[in-house]
Amino acid sequence: MEDLTEVRNSDLSASMSSYWNSPNHELDNLKQNHEVVIVMVPFPAQGHLNQHLQLACLISSSYDLPVYYVGSATLNRQARLRANALNPSDIAKIHFHDIPIPEFASPPPVFNALSKFPLHHKPLWDASLLLREPIASFLRDISLKSRRVIVVHDPFMSHNVQDVSSLPNAESYIFNGVSVLYLYCFKCLFSGKSVQLAEELLKKLASLEGEMPDELKDFTVLQIPHMDIRSGDIHNTSKVIEGEFLDLLAQVESKQQWAIGPILPTKLHHISNRNNICLEWLNKQPPRSILYISFGTSTTFSNREVMELAIGLEQSKQKFIWVLREADRGDIFTGEARRFELPEGFEERVKEVGLVVREWAPQPEILAHSSTGGFMSHCGWNSCIESITMGVPIAAWPMHSDQPINGFLVTEILKIGLTVREWEKREELVSASTIENVVRKLMASEEGDAIRKRAEELGEAVRCSTEKGGSSRIELDSFVAHITR
Repeated sequence: MEDLTEVRNSDLSASMSSYWNSPNHELDNLKQNHEVVIVMVPFPAQGHLNQHLQLACLISSSYDLPVYYVGSATLNRQARLRANALNPSDIAKIHFHDIPIPEFASPPPVFNALSKFPLHHKPLWDASLLLREPIASFLRDISLKSRRVIVVHDPFMSHNVQDVSSLPNAESYIFNGVSVLYLYCFKCLFSGKSVQLAEELLKKLASLEGEMPDELKDFTVLQIPHMDIRSGDIHNTSKVIEGEFLDLLAQVESKQQWAIGPILPTKLHHISNRNNICLEWLNKQPPRSILYISFGTSTTFSNREVMELAIGLEQSKQKFIWVLREADRGDIFTGEARRFELPEGFEERVKEVGLVVREWAPQPEILAHSSTGGFMSHCGWNSCIESITMGVPIAAWPMHSDQPINGFLVTEILKIGLTVREWEKREELVSASTIENVVRKLMASEEGDAIRKRAEELGEAVRCSTEKGGSSRIELDSFVAHITR
């Protein structure tokens, strides 16, 4: 496959020239000499798009600050389409700013690969490396009409926002959408800095050998030289969840840190009335009786894995909602998704106890529903923080990247989950009997009840941290006070 970093910059420059000369440029609508403008620059992957949009809505609605969300037209459309749990009126306040992106291949995921890492997204990464100039042009223009421009960006977009340093009234902040435990481990174990985690903790941590493919390492190396221009870091976590690791991170990080999470809405009053098949089905179920199963947007299963999971769920005799979808392509609006085959007659046999969903599901609302009592998850940080916030225990089945560390945090440190498969055995097929046993333990045992109680107590504490006087609200107020000083 052609490496898209070789696409000629002249092609992009030509499209940008046409764009900036358009009389409909949206910056014309920005008031002259606006006090402070926030510019969100997410990385082009669903989990990153989602968290940046949540933060954009939180800042815009809570502090009445203008917020721009910068990305390609396709990715901005994706972010809006999948804006689970967000109030439409809050989304309407966000200025979605579309910038051209070079054409790129959008191959389907390789479902039989031993590694679950979504390398089929590499063409999109390559194309995203060419966004530096259009982003810089936008920032230069907006900086002329504002007292201060605050750029909040994904760490993987550091290369593209490096020109912030050339603007006298602009500053940048990295928004880390991963657990602080993972970030701390990454900094210590991959940068050569002294490791300060307790020795017994390190012994329990799953080996990260092979966790990061070479392609991601190369992409990360491109970002690192441009990270030091930032003025600080924001984290989608709470001191209630990761206070110990925030303290450890502060010892190895010179930049100011703010733990402002969870940034998703914690009160979802509309869930019972929303017209959605999952929520309608949940409304008919007993409290805490449903296991929700979803593996995010970057994981796809082989046919055999799907069969084992189906058999395990059926044999467990527990109620469930299973979101059965293929991993996203780089462009979710192109190509045809593979349809998974289930055991013959499966859906008919389980129709009284289980629901199989093949389209996008409103995950935060599902987790917040009183009928949901467990979550089988890949342990992406979006899913972890949503489940923790809603007080739902996790059956941890990590697939790649930060997920094994997140799974360790959930099961070994917070003790609000069970492990489905050890990370060291990630290339082995998980049998139906293993799945059956984990599901029964989580949903129908005294041990599962104790885990669920701890999860509910932690969820209550996390939600309180976002209220006035809570640690996360204090941190968010501090951050906003800092950028509007």
